[in-house]
Amino acid sequence: MRSSARYTVFAVLMAALVVACSSSSGLPASTGPGGADGGIDGAARDAAVDVDKATTCAKTFGQAIGSVGFARFDGTVVAVVPPNDQACAEPNSTHLVLQLAFAGATYRMVIDVDDSAAPGSIRSHTMSHALPGGAWSDGWHSVPLDYVADLGLHATDFTSVKTAEAVASITAALDLGAKVSVFATAQGEADSAHLVHRNLTGKDGAIVVDVGSAVPTWLLFAFSDQAF
Repeated sequence: MRSSARYTVFAVLMAALVVACSSSSGLPASTGPGGADGGIDGAARDAAVDVDKATTCAKTFGQAIGSVGFARFDGTVVAVVPPNDQACAEPNSTHLVLQLAFAGATYRMVIDVDDSAAPGSIRSHTMSHALPGGAWSDGWHSVPLDYVADLGLHATDFTSVKTAEAVASITAALDLGAKVSVFATAQGEADSAHLVHRNLTGKDGAIVVDVGSAVPTWLLFAFSDQAF
């Protein structure tokens, strides 16, 4: 009788484990190219994270985007700098910095991964969708983006993940030398663009990887106090 009871408990635990492993939790479940849902599998993700993608960081930056405003910035990945990395130029304590080369220089795409309304976390969503505004082309392009109108998304589609988990997943998705598109706002800083998250109508930020695919992978972010 005790053996039967042990078998029952074991079966219940295994069923719970299967359910837990099959659930989606924003970025970690489906980040980057490859995999059934445009994501990378766990082994590939772990290998990517093991590579320090900040060691290639640039020390000087371009100075041409200060008045660009909202745009789609198409470039190649130079480095991925985690929050508060003091070894690279212009560190940021709460934002991940994607150093992107385009138009003959390197620029900073500054990505908020720490929600001030829910410290230590960020809300994220990953999906596959065509790239609006035409094919990837080095430089910046006036292309609007709205999570609701263009991607059919709402706040309930986003999942809260720990900041450290988000940093690891974003880093894994961004291969050094890869072509990516970043929807962001450059206004006031000649070398940097910000607001890579739900922002204003037609001016929502995003990271798009695997841009050569018919359905690239999108990394999207929002805050816990936003309703849309």
